[in-house]
Amino acid sequence: MKAEEIIEELLDVARQIGVTVRFEKGDFEGGYCVLRDQRLVLINKRLMPSRKASTLALALQNIGLETVFLKPAIRQFIEDEAVKASREAR
Repeated sequence: MKAEEIIEELLDVARQIGVTVRFEKGDFEGGYCVLRDQRLVLINKRLMPSRKASTLALALQNIGLETVFLKPAIRQFIEDEAVKASREAR
């Protein structure tokens, strides 16, 4: 799957679980936050599509997707990104 297709699938997942995703300009990469009781994922709109997909996947994973149906390719992408992130954190 292309990064743009993955982003669209992840945006659908976010909608299913009631999370708003916003693409904004700024000096940040992005992530999950709660703003005035609203669950929100912010992503820097200047990132490359592959980085946007990764940031969104990690944010959704942090929220928890155990009860959500995910296409196998999307679940695998999220798991792969989590492994990459844990390696980078070392």
